[in-house]
Amino acid sequence: MTAGITYDLAEEYRARGWDEEQTAELDSSETVGAIDEALRALGYRTERIGSLMSLARLVTDGRSWDIVFNITKRVSGMGRESAVPALLDAVGVPYTFSDPAVYALTLHKAMAKRVLRDCGIPTAPFEEARNPEELEAVRLDFPLFLKPVAEGTGKGIGPGSLVSDRRALAGYGAALLRRFGQPVLVERYLPGREFTVGVLGTGSRAEVLPVMEVVFLDGAESAAYTYHNKKHYRSTVSYRLVEGDEADACRSVALRAWQRLGCRDGGRVDVRMDERGEPNVMEINTLPGLHPVDSDLPILCRMAGLDYLTLIGRIMKSALERAGSGRPFRRSA
Repeated sequence: MTAGITYDLAEEYRARGWDEEQTAELDSSETVGAIDEALRALGYRTERIGSLMSLARLVTDGRSWDIVFNITKRVSGMGRESAVPALLDAVGVPYTFSDPAVYALTLHKAMAKRVLRDCGIPTAPFEEARNPEELEAVRLDFPLFLKPVAEGTGKGIGPGSLVSDRRALAGYGAALLRRFGQPVLVERYLPGREFTVGVLGTGSRAEVLPVMEVVFLDGAESAAYTYHNKKHYRSTVSYRLVEGDEADACRSVALRAWQRLGCRDGGRVDVRMDERGEPNVMEINTLPGLHPVDSDLPILCRMAGLDYLTLIGRIMKSALERAGSGRPFRRSA
């Protein structure tokens, strides 16, 4: 069975002038190599396709694969994670992870929180500010937390994100609007412990993995799992698996969010406790980082006794079950 691999390499974008933060969500050659090696160990014939444009050229020439392992994130636009899945849907090639609609929804944090709220899933009260006037009109109680509405890897999240008055709200909010050119998510700050919950599978077959707490060390930016903390995680945070009632509550809310939003195959749900100790969903990572050493989902799996080869195998198993009980698809005419 042939498995193509689609990806965006951070080093290729940096060679074209994009900076380190702009490319923080993209993958490294190490990650692509690890996925390729795992797929070959699982018995697949692999082909490294590359980016959206490489995929477009190949399918225009009539190329196809039994399945594509897709980790493309690109660097700009609200639909940047949806482009490759949409093209694969158009040519009838199955692929790993979620569909274009789910990617577009979960990338836009405010839209995702609206759906979560409508589904009765706890998430912090919020507003979306598209300009300085809307920042001024925010009517949530302080303290508040600010972040770009459609970024990942902690981009735009720093010590200034936690604001306690209207002056700080206006100042940091305006800086985010200028810096990222997108709306700002303003939400009530959740003061409790922070967790990430791994999920493997789709729909009723989705399985919640052990819950991992993110513990901030001395010298960390302690208000949140910021861009700085993620980049320097070895010295800023400690990870630990947790059990008990709090872990069970995190698993329950994470699984409900995963299933209600239609997420597929594998990912993470980030959860933080409010002042009453109730877990609130912060965001859903439907296209998780898969560096075998440094990414949160492989770290969580490793701590839970699930090795990297098994993780990739479980993702592929879920995707193939969706595609037709493991049978290769034929390209549609």
